[in-house]
Amino acid sequence: MLARINSYALNGLDGYGVTVEVDIHAGLPAFDVVGLPDAAVKESRERVRSAIKNCGYDFSPRKITVNLAPAYTKKEGPIFDLAIALGILCSTEQAGVDMHLKPLDAVREYAFLGELSLSGAVTRINGVMPMLISARERGVKKIVIPRANANEAKYIHGIDVYAVETLKDAVKLINGEVAMPLEKSDISIGGSVDCGEDLKYVKGQYSAKRALEIAAAGGHNILMIGAPGGGKTMLAKCLSGILPDMTEREILETTKIHSVAGILDCEKGIVASRPFRSPHHTASRVSLTGGGAAAKPGEISFAHNGVLFLDELPEYPRSVLEILRQPLEDGVVSVSRASRSVEYPANFMLVASMNPCPCGYYGSQVHECSCSTSQIQKYMSRISGPLLDRIDLHIQVDEVNYDDLTSDVEAESSACVKERVNAARELQNKRYAGTTVHSNADMTSAMIKKYCVLDGAGEKILQAAFDKLGMSARAYTRILKVARTIADLCGAPDISAKHVAEAVMYRALDKAVK
Repeated sequence: MLARINSYALNGLDGYGVTVEVDIHAGLPAFDVVGLPDAAVKESRERVRSAIKNCGYDFSPRKITVNLAPAYTKKEGPIFDLAIALGILCSTEQAGVDMHLKPLDAVREYAFLGELSLSGAVTRINGVMPMLISARERGVKKIVIPRANANEAKYIHGIDVYAVETLKDAVKLINGEVAMPLEKSDISIGGSVDCGEDLKYVKGQYSAKRALEIAAAGGHNILMIGAPGGGKTMLAKCLSGILPDMTEREILETTKIHSVAGILDCEKGIVASRPFRSPHHTASRVSLTGGGAAAKPGEISFAHNGVLFLDELPEYPRSVLEILRQPLEDGVVSVSRASRSVEYPANFMLVASMNPCPCGYYGSQVHECSCSTSQIQKYMSRISGPLLDRIDLHIQVDEVNYDDLTSDVEAESSACVKERVNAARELQNKRYAGTTVHSNADMTSAMIKKYCVLDGAGEKILQAAFDKLGMSARAYTRILKVARTIADLCGAPDISAKHVAEAVMYRALDKAVK
Protein backbone atom coordinates (compact mmCIF):
# COMPACT_ATOMS: atom_id res chain seq x y z
CA MET A 1 0.00 0.00 0.00
CA LEU A 2 1.28 3.47 -0.89
CA ALA A 3 1.04 6.29 1.66
CA ARG A 4 1.80 10.00 1.19
CA ILE A 5 2.67 12.28 4.12
CA ASN A 6 3.27 16.03 3.83
CA SER A 7 6.41 17.53 5.32
CA TYR A 8 8.66 20.57 4.90
CA ALA A 9 12.33 21.33 4.33
CA LEU A 10 14.59 24.39 4.23
CA ASN A 11 16.76 26.05 1.62
CA GLY A 12 18.49 28.84 3.48
CA LEU A 13 15.66 30.72 5.21
CA ASP A 14 12.98 29.60 2.76
CA GLY A 15 10.87 26.51 3.31
CA TYR A 16 9.49 24.26 0.61
CA GLY A 17 7.08 21.34 0.67
CA VAL A 18 8.32 17.77 0.67
CA THR A 19 6.07 14.77 0.03
CA VAL A 20 7.17 11.65 1.89
CA GLU A 21 6.01 8.67 -0.16
CA VAL A 22 6.16 5.24 1.50
CA ASP A 23 5.59 2.03 -0.45
CA ILE A 24 5.58 -1.37 1.28
CA HIS A 25 5.23 -4.65 -0.58
CA ALA A 26 6.35 -8.25 -0.49
CA GLY A 27 9.98 -9.05 -1.23
CA LEU A 28 13.33 -9.36 0.43
CA PRO A 29 13.40 -7.27 3.64
CA ALA A 30 14.92 -3.85 2.93
CA PHE A 31 14.51 -0.23 3.96
CA ASP A 32 15.61 2.23 1.25
CA VAL A 33 15.36 6.05 1.33
CA VAL A 34 15.68 7.87 -2.00
CA GLY A 35 15.28 11.49 -3.08
CA LEU A 36 18.80 12.89 -2.46
CA PRO A 37 18.96 12.19 1.31
CA ASP A 38 22.07 13.12 3.26
CA ALA A 39 23.63 10.89 5.93
CA ALA A 40 21.29 12.14 8.69
CA VAL A 41 18.24 11.29 6.57
CA LYS A 42 19.57 7.83 5.72
CA GLU A 43 20.18 7.16 9.41
CA SER A 44 16.49 7.81 10.04
CA ARG A 45 15.88 4.17 9.07
CA GLU A 46 17.26 2.97 12.39
CA ARG A 47 15.53 5.68 14.43
CA VAL A 48 12.18 5.03 12.75
CA ARG A 49 12.44 1.25 13.12
CA SER A 50 13.17 1.46 16.86
CA ALA A 51 10.59 4.20 17.49
CA ILE A 52 7.79 2.18 15.84
CA LYS A 53 8.65 -0.96 17.78
CA ASN A 54 9.06 0.81 21.12
CA CYS A 55 5.68 2.51 20.69
CA GLY A 56 4.02 -0.89 20.42
CA TYR A 57 3.39 -0.97 16.66
CA ASP A 58 4.29 -3.78 14.29
CA PHE A 59 7.40 -3.52 12.16
CA SER A 60 7.55 -6.81 10.27
CA PRO A 61 10.43 -7.38 7.82
CA ARG A 62 9.24 -6.15 4.42
CA LYS A 63 10.42 -4.30 1.36
CA ILE A 64 10.09 -0.60 2.31
CA THR A 65 10.85 2.21 -0.13
CA VAL A 66 10.71 5.85 1.00
CA ASN A 67 10.84 8.63 -1.58
CA LEU A 68 11.35 12.27 -0.61
CA ALA A 69 9.86 14.37 -3.40
CA PRO A 70 10.92 16.52 -5.14
CA ALA A 71 13.87 14.26 -5.80
CA TYR A 72 16.10 16.97 -7.28
CA THR A 73 16.63 18.88 -3.99
CA LYS A 74 19.09 17.79 -1.31
CA LYS A 75 17.31 16.65 1.87
CA GLU A 76 19.20 17.29 5.11
CA GLY A 77 18.74 16.58 8.80
CA PRO A 78 16.41 14.40 10.86
CA ILE A 79 13.24 16.50 10.34
CA PHE A 80 11.57 13.80 8.19
CA ASP A 81 11.66 11.07 10.88
CA LEU A 82 8.09 11.67 12.04
CA ALA A 83 6.70 11.83 8.51
CA ILE A 84 8.50 8.60 7.49
CA ALA A 85 7.27 6.75 10.57
CA LEU A 86 3.67 7.87 9.98
CA GLY A 87 3.96 6.89 6.32
CA ILE A 88 4.99 3.36 7.31
CA LEU A 89 2.14 3.08 9.84
CA CYS A 90 -0.38 4.36 7.30
CA SER A 91 0.95 2.05 4.59
CA THR A 92 0.60 -0.95 6.93
CA GLU A 93 -2.89 0.21 7.97
CA GLN A 94 -1.88 0.78 11.59
CA ALA A 95 -2.78 4.47 11.40
CA GLY A 96 -4.79 6.80 9.23
CA VAL A 97 -7.60 4.28 8.55
CA ASP A 98 -11.12 3.91 9.90
CA MET A 99 -12.64 0.80 11.44
CA HIS A 100 -13.25 -0.57 7.93
CA LEU A 101 -9.57 -0.01 7.04
CA LYS A 102 -10.42 2.80 4.62
CA PRO A 103 -7.87 5.65 4.43
CA LEU A 104 -8.82 8.74 6.43
CA ASP A 105 -8.62 12.17 4.80
CA ALA A 106 -7.28 13.76 7.99
CA VAL A 107 -3.69 12.78 7.26
CA ARG A 108 -3.71 14.92 4.11
CA GLU A 109 -4.62 18.04 6.06
CA TYR A 110 -1.39 18.12 8.03
CA ALA A 111 2.30 18.59 7.41
CA PHE A 112 4.62 16.80 9.85
CA LEU A 113 8.01 17.89 11.19
CA GLY A 114 10.06 16.16 13.85
CA GLU A 115 13.01 13.97 14.80
CA LEU A 116 12.35 10.68 16.56
CA SER A 117 14.30 9.19 19.42
CA LEU A 118 14.61 5.42 19.73
CA SER A 119 11.85 5.45 22.36
CA GLY A 120 9.39 7.15 20.01
CA ALA A 121 9.67 10.63 21.55
CA VAL A 122 9.49 13.54 19.09
CA THR A 123 12.52 15.74 19.76
CA ARG A 124 13.42 19.33 18.89
CA ILE A 125 14.49 20.34 15.39
CA ASN A 126 16.05 23.48 13.89
CA GLY A 127 14.36 25.94 11.56
CA VAL A 128 10.75 25.54 12.69
CA MET A 129 9.86 29.24 12.48
CA PRO A 130 10.95 29.84 8.85
CA MET A 131 9.27 26.58 7.81
CA LEU A 132 6.02 27.62 9.50
CA ILE A 133 6.09 31.02 7.81
CA SER A 134 6.76 29.46 4.39
CA ALA A 135 4.05 26.83 4.94
CA ARG A 136 1.52 29.51 5.84
CA GLU A 137 2.41 31.54 2.74
CA ARG A 138 1.83 28.42 0.59
CA GLY A 139 -1.63 27.78 1.99
CA VAL A 140 -0.90 25.04 4.54
CA LYS A 141 -3.54 25.20 7.30
CA LYS A 142 -2.29 22.62 9.82
CA ILE A 143 1.17 21.52 10.80
CA VAL A 144 2.53 19.17 13.48
CA ILE A 145 5.80 19.94 15.27
CA PRO A 146 7.73 18.70 18.33
CA ARG A 147 6.52 19.96 21.70
CA ALA A 148 10.02 21.34 22.34
CA ASN A 149 9.55 23.83 19.47
CA ALA A 150 6.21 25.13 20.73
CA ASN A 151 7.56 28.40 22.14
CA GLU A 152 8.81 29.67 18.79
CA ALA A 153 5.76 28.40 16.91
CA LYS A 154 3.19 30.23 19.04
CA TYR A 155 4.17 33.59 17.55
CA ILE A 156 3.22 32.60 13.99
CA HIS A 157 -0.40 33.49 13.30
CA GLY A 158 -2.55 32.27 10.41
CA ILE A 159 -1.73 28.57 10.70
CA ASP A 160 -2.87 25.91 13.20
CA VAL A 161 0.13 24.34 14.93
CA TYR A 162 -0.14 21.08 16.87
CA ALA A 163 2.68 20.10 19.23
CA VAL A 164 3.26 16.41 19.95
CA GLU A 165 5.59 14.68 22.37
CA THR A 166 5.56 11.14 20.99
CA LEU A 167 4.84 9.18 17.84
CA LYS A 168 1.67 7.87 19.52
CA ASP A 169 0.39 11.46 19.90
CA ALA A 170 0.82 12.02 16.17
CA VAL A 171 -1.02 8.77 15.37
CA LYS A 172 -3.93 9.82 17.57
CA LEU A 173 -4.05 13.15 15.73
CA ILE A 174 -4.38 11.63 12.24
CA ASN A 175 -6.81 9.02 13.53
CA GLY A 176 -9.23 11.85 14.24
CA GLU A 177 -8.91 12.16 18.01
CA VAL A 178 -9.64 15.68 19.21
CA ALA A 179 -6.56 17.85 19.66
CA MET A 180 -6.24 21.57 20.33
CA PRO A 181 -3.77 23.69 18.38
CA LEU A 182 -1.28 25.85 20.23
CA GLU A 183 -2.55 29.12 21.63
CA LYS A 184 -1.04 32.09 19.84
CA SER A 185 0.93 34.87 21.53
CA ASP A 186 1.68 38.38 20.37
CA ILE A 187 5.25 39.58 20.19
CA SER A 188 6.05 42.02 22.98
CA ILE A 189 7.92 45.12 21.79
CA GLY A 190 10.19 47.21 23.99
CA GLY A 191 10.90 44.76 26.78
CA SER A 192 13.75 45.29 29.21
CA VAL A 193 17.20 44.26 28.06
CA ASP A 194 19.84 42.83 30.37
CA CYS A 195 22.82 44.34 28.60
CA GLY A 196 25.35 43.67 31.35
CA GLU A 197 26.96 47.13 31.16
CA ASP A 198 25.53 50.62 31.70
CA LEU A 199 26.95 53.91 30.42
CA LYS A 200 26.62 55.44 33.88
CA TYR A 201 29.53 53.26 35.02
CA VAL A 202 31.82 54.51 32.24
CA LYS A 203 34.10 57.17 33.68
CA GLY A 204 34.97 60.09 31.43
CA GLN A 205 34.96 59.33 27.68
CA TYR A 206 32.30 61.94 26.94
CA SER A 207 33.07 62.22 23.23
CA ALA A 208 33.12 58.43 22.83
CA LYS A 209 29.74 58.08 24.56
CA ARG A 210 28.32 60.79 22.31
CA ALA A 211 29.60 58.90 19.25
CA LEU A 212 27.99 55.67 20.53
CA GLU A 213 24.66 57.48 20.90
CA ILE A 214 24.85 58.74 17.31
CA ALA A 215 25.80 55.29 16.04
CA ALA A 216 22.87 53.67 17.85
CA ALA A 217 20.39 56.32 16.69
CA GLY A 218 21.25 55.96 13.01
CA GLY A 219 22.54 52.38 12.79
CA HIS A 220 26.03 53.61 11.88
CA ASN A 221 29.27 51.61 11.97
CA ILE A 222 31.88 52.88 14.43
CA LEU A 223 35.61 52.39 15.00
CA MET A 224 37.20 53.21 18.36
CA ILE A 225 40.94 53.86 18.46
CA GLY A 226 42.86 54.27 21.69
CA ALA A 227 45.47 52.96 24.10
CA PRO A 228 44.89 49.73 26.06
CA GLY A 229 42.75 50.10 29.18
CA GLY A 230 40.89 53.17 27.97
CA GLY A 231 37.51 51.45 28.03
CA LYS A 232 36.90 50.58 24.36
CA THR A 233 35.55 47.10 25.10
CA MET A 234 33.33 48.33 27.92
CA LEU A 235 31.92 51.06 25.69
CA ALA A 236 31.10 48.47 23.04
CA LYS A 237 29.31 46.29 25.60
CA CYS A 238 27.27 49.30 26.71
CA LEU A 239 25.91 49.67 23.19
CA SER A 240 23.33 46.91 23.70
CA GLY A 241 21.62 48.99 26.37
CA ILE A 242 21.06 52.03 24.15
CA LEU A 243 20.08 50.41 20.87
CA PRO A 244 16.48 51.12 19.80
CA ASP A 245 13.76 48.60 20.52
CA MET A 246 13.35 45.92 17.87
CA THR A 247 10.25 46.01 15.70
CA GLU A 248 8.11 42.91 15.15
CA ARG A 249 9.57 42.55 11.66
CA GLU A 250 13.13 42.63 13.02
CA ILE A 251 12.30 40.14 15.77
CA LEU A 252 10.92 37.61 13.27
CA GLU A 253 13.84 38.11 10.85
CA THR A 254 16.42 37.59 13.58
CA THR A 255 14.60 34.64 15.13
CA LYS A 256 14.43 32.85 11.78
CA ILE A 257 18.22 32.98 11.44
CA HIS A 258 18.85 31.78 14.98
CA SER A 259 16.25 29.02 14.54
CA VAL A 260 17.92 27.69 11.39
CA ALA A 261 21.33 27.71 13.08
CA GLY A 262 20.04 25.92 16.18
CA ILE A 263 21.12 28.65 18.61
CA LEU A 264 17.62 29.84 19.54
CA ASP A 265 16.72 29.78 23.23
CA CYS A 266 13.94 27.15 23.48
CA GLU A 267 12.42 28.77 26.56
CA LYS A 268 12.09 32.26 25.06
CA GLY A 269 11.17 31.10 21.56
CA ILE A 270 12.13 34.43 19.95
CA VAL A 271 15.06 36.86 19.88
CA ALA A 272 13.49 39.95 21.46
CA SER A 273 16.69 41.96 22.03
CA ARG A 274 19.25 42.98 19.46
CA PRO A 275 22.06 40.41 19.04
CA PHE A 276 25.59 41.25 20.14
CA ARG A 277 28.14 38.97 18.49
CA SER A 278 31.85 39.16 19.28
CA PRO A 279 33.87 36.52 17.36
CA HIS A 280 37.49 35.96 18.33
CA HIS A 281 40.18 37.29 16.00
CA THR A 282 41.11 33.70 15.08
CA ALA A 283 37.66 33.22 13.48
CA SER A 284 37.77 31.87 9.92
CA ARG A 285 36.10 33.35 6.86
CA VAL A 286 33.48 30.59 6.82
CA SER A 287 32.59 31.13 10.48
CA LEU A 288 31.89 34.80 9.73
CA THR A 289 30.07 34.58 6.40
CA GLY A 290 28.53 31.14 6.84
CA GLY A 291 28.93 28.09 4.65
CA GLY A 292 30.03 24.52 5.15
CA ALA A 293 28.41 21.60 3.39
CA ALA A 294 24.94 22.69 4.54
CA ALA A 295 25.51 26.41 3.73
CA LYS A 296 24.55 27.52 7.23
CA PRO A 297 24.57 31.19 8.36
CA GLY A 298 27.64 32.69 10.03
CA GLU A 299 28.43 35.34 12.63
CA ILE A 300 27.53 38.30 10.44
CA SER A 301 24.06 36.84 9.92
CA PHE A 302 23.70 36.04 13.62
CA ALA A 303 24.34 39.77 14.18
CA HIS A 304 21.52 40.76 11.78
CA ASN A 305 19.58 43.73 13.26
CA GLY A 306 22.21 43.88 16.01
CA VAL A 307 25.92 44.43 16.57
CA LEU A 308 29.03 42.68 15.28
CA PHE A 309 31.88 43.65 17.61
CA LEU A 310 35.43 43.06 16.38
CA ASP A 311 37.87 43.73 19.21
CA GLU A 312 41.48 44.46 18.19
CA LEU A 313 40.50 44.88 14.55
CA PRO A 314 44.04 44.72 13.02
CA GLU A 315 44.59 41.29 14.61
CA TYR A 316 42.01 39.71 12.28
CA PRO A 317 43.49 38.33 9.05
CA ARG A 318 43.06 40.82 6.24
CA SER A 319 41.27 38.22 4.11
CA VAL A 320 38.66 37.90 6.88
CA LEU A 321 38.16 41.65 7.16
CA GLU A 322 37.76 42.12 3.42
CA ILE A 323 34.78 39.77 3.24
CA LEU A 324 32.86 42.28 5.37
CA ARG A 325 32.87 44.85 2.57
CA GLN A 326 29.99 43.41 0.54
CA PRO A 327 27.66 42.70 3.51
CA LEU A 328 28.32 46.18 4.93
CA GLU A 329 27.26 47.71 1.62
CA ASP A 330 24.34 45.45 0.67
CA GLY A 331 23.03 44.14 4.00
CA VAL A 332 23.04 40.54 2.75
CA VAL A 333 25.62 37.78 2.31
CA SER A 334 25.54 35.17 -0.44
CA VAL A 335 26.80 31.69 0.42
CA SER A 336 27.51 29.56 -2.64
CA ARG A 337 28.41 25.90 -2.51
CA ALA A 338 28.47 23.14 -5.12
CA SER A 339 25.03 21.84 -4.10
CA ARG A 340 23.28 25.16 -3.46
CA SER A 341 23.44 28.92 -3.29
CA VAL A 342 21.60 30.75 -0.52
CA GLU A 343 21.34 34.35 0.63
CA TYR A 344 21.20 35.34 4.29
CA PRO A 345 20.38 38.80 5.65
CA ALA A 346 23.34 40.56 7.28
CA ASN A 347 22.25 44.10 8.10
CA PHE A 348 24.35 44.71 11.21
CA MET A 349 26.18 47.51 12.97
CA LEU A 350 29.93 47.00 12.82
CA VAL A 351 31.58 48.13 16.06
CA ALA A 352 35.35 47.76 16.06
CA SER A 353 38.20 48.73 18.36
CA MET A 354 41.94 48.92 17.85
CA ASN A 355 45.15 50.25 19.29
CA PRO A 356 46.93 53.06 17.40
CA CYS A 357 50.15 51.02 17.08
CA PRO A 358 51.62 47.58 17.95
CA CYS A 359 52.59 48.59 21.49
CA GLY A 360 49.33 50.49 21.88
CA TYR A 361 50.66 53.81 23.21
CA TYR A 362 51.18 55.98 20.14
CA GLY A 363 49.85 59.45 21.03
CA SER A 364 49.47 58.57 24.72
CA GLN A 365 50.00 61.34 27.26
CA VAL A 366 50.98 58.81 29.94
CA HIS A 367 53.04 56.05 28.31
CA GLU A 368 55.86 56.33 25.82
CA CYS A 369 55.41 54.59 22.47
CA SER A 370 58.20 52.16 21.56
CA CYS A 371 57.20 51.70 17.90
CA SER A 372 59.00 53.07 14.89
CA THR A 373 57.23 55.11 12.22
CA SER A 374 57.32 52.20 9.78
CA GLN A 375 55.87 49.84 12.39
CA ILE A 376 53.00 52.26 13.07
CA GLN A 377 52.26 52.68 9.37
CA LYS A 378 52.38 48.94 8.77
CA TYR A 379 50.04 48.31 11.70
CA MET A 380 47.51 50.91 10.56
CA SER A 381 47.64 49.67 6.97
CA ARG A 382 46.21 46.31 8.05
CA ILE A 383 42.83 48.01 7.64
CA SER A 384 42.20 48.75 4.00
CA GLY A 385 40.85 52.05 2.74
CA PRO A 386 37.69 50.50 1.23
CA LEU A 387 36.80 48.90 4.58
CA LEU A 388 37.50 52.12 6.47
CA ASP A 389 35.25 54.03 4.06
CA ARG A 390 32.36 51.80 5.16
CA ILE A 391 32.82 52.75 8.83
CA ASP A 392 30.85 55.94 9.46
CA LEU A 393 32.40 57.15 12.71
CA HIS A 394 36.05 57.03 13.80
CA ILE A 395 36.47 58.04 17.42
CA GLN A 396 39.58 58.55 19.54
CA VAL A 397 39.18 56.95 22.98
CA ASP A 398 41.54 58.79 25.31
CA GLU A 399 43.00 57.48 28.55
CA VAL A 400 40.92 58.25 31.63
CA ASN A 401 42.51 60.52 34.20
CA TYR A 402 42.50 59.92 37.95
CA ASP A 403 39.95 62.63 38.74
CA ASP A 404 37.37 61.02 36.42
CA LEU A 405 37.99 57.57 37.87
CA THR A 406 37.52 58.70 41.47
CA SER A 407 34.62 61.07 40.81
CA ASP A 408 31.38 60.34 42.69
CA VAL A 409 29.28 62.07 40.06
CA GLU A 410 27.14 59.48 38.29
CA ALA A 411 27.08 59.78 34.52
CA GLU A 412 23.95 59.59 32.39
CA SER A 413 22.46 56.10 32.36
CA SER A 414 21.89 53.93 29.32
CA ALA A 415 18.12 54.19 29.86
CA CYS A 416 18.20 57.97 29.43
CA VAL A 417 20.31 57.74 26.29
CA LYS A 418 18.03 55.04 24.89
CA GLU A 419 15.02 57.37 25.18
CA ARG A 420 16.70 59.83 22.82
CA VAL A 421 17.76 57.01 20.50
CA ASN A 422 14.19 55.66 20.33
CA ALA A 423 12.86 59.15 19.60
CA ALA A 424 15.37 59.57 16.74
CA ARG A 425 14.51 56.15 15.30
CA GLU A 426 10.80 57.01 15.46
CA LEU A 427 11.49 60.05 13.28
CA GLN A 428 13.35 57.83 10.82
CA ASN A 429 10.56 55.24 10.75
CA LYS A 430 8.06 57.95 9.85
CA ARG A 431 10.39 59.47 7.27
CA TYR A 432 11.00 56.17 5.47
CA ALA A 433 7.51 54.71 5.95
CA GLY A 434 6.48 52.48 3.06
CA THR A 435 10.08 51.67 2.04
CA THR A 436 12.54 48.94 2.95
CA VAL A 437 14.79 51.51 4.67
CA HIS A 438 14.43 51.85 8.45
CA SER A 439 17.50 53.86 9.53
CA ASN A 440 19.65 56.70 8.25
CA ALA A 441 22.60 54.38 7.67
CA ASP A 442 20.61 52.53 4.99
CA MET A 443 19.50 55.58 3.01
CA THR A 444 19.62 55.27 -0.77
CA SER A 445 21.19 57.90 -3.03
CA ALA A 446 17.75 59.34 -3.82
CA MET A 447 16.94 59.61 -0.10
CA ILE A 448 20.25 61.32 0.63
CA LYS A 449 19.49 63.91 -2.03
CA LYS A 450 16.02 64.48 -0.59
CA TYR A 451 16.66 64.41 3.16
CA CYS A 452 20.28 65.60 3.47
CA VAL A 453 20.09 69.08 1.95
CA LEU A 454 22.78 71.39 3.36
CA ASP A 455 22.76 75.16 3.75
CA GLY A 456 25.61 77.32 2.50
CA ALA A 457 27.63 77.14 5.72
CA GLY A 458 27.29 73.37 5.87
CA GLU A 459 28.42 73.03 2.25
CA LYS A 460 31.58 75.05 2.95
CA ILE A 461 32.48 72.92 5.98
CA LEU A 462 32.00 69.70 4.05
CA GLN A 463 33.93 70.92 1.01
CA ALA A 464 36.88 71.98 3.16
CA ALA A 465 36.92 68.58 4.90
CA PHE A 466 36.63 66.73 1.60
CA ASP A 467 39.65 68.55 0.14
CA LYS A 468 41.79 68.39 3.28
CA LEU A 469 41.21 64.72 4.14
CA GLY A 470 41.10 63.42 0.58
CA MET A 471 37.78 61.68 1.15
CA SER A 472 36.12 59.28 -1.25
CA ALA A 473 32.59 59.66 -2.57
CA ARG A 474 31.49 56.95 -0.13
CA ALA A 475 32.97 58.85 2.83
CA TYR A 476 31.13 61.97 1.64
CA THR A 477 27.76 60.20 1.73
CA ARG A 478 28.58 58.67 5.12
CA ILE A 479 29.13 62.15 6.56
CA LEU A 480 25.75 63.26 5.22
CA LYS A 481 24.04 60.26 6.81
CA VAL A 482 25.71 60.91 10.17
CA ALA A 483 24.78 64.59 10.00
CA ARG A 484 21.16 63.58 9.35
CA THR A 485 21.25 61.40 12.49
CA ILE A 486 22.74 64.19 14.61
CA ALA A 487 19.94 66.47 13.43
CA ASP A 488 17.37 63.79 14.33
CA LEU A 489 18.78 63.50 17.85
CA CYS A 490 18.28 67.26 18.20
CA GLY A 491 14.78 67.02 16.75
CA ALA A 492 15.80 69.38 13.94
CA PRO A 493 13.97 69.03 10.61
CA ASP A 494 16.96 70.33 8.61
CA ILE A 495 20.71 69.73 8.75
CA SER A 496 22.61 72.80 9.95
CA ALA A 497 26.31 73.71 9.85
CA LYS A 498 26.91 72.50 13.43
CA HIS A 499 25.52 69.06 12.56
CA VAL A 500 27.87 68.81 9.58
CA ALA A 501 30.84 70.00 11.64
CA GLU A 502 30.26 67.31 14.26
CA ALA A 503 29.84 64.62 11.59
CA VAL A 504 33.13 65.68 9.94
CA MET A 505 34.88 65.46 13.30
CA TYR A 506 34.18 61.70 13.34
CA ARG A 507 36.10 61.26 10.05
CA ALA A 508 39.27 63.01 11.21
CA LEU A 509 41.20 59.73 11.43
CA ASP A 510 40.79 58.89 7.73
CA LYS A 511 44.28 60.00 6.72
CA ALA A 512 45.93 58.55 9.83
CA VAL A 513 44.59 55.05 9.25
CA LYS A 514 45.21 55.14 5.52
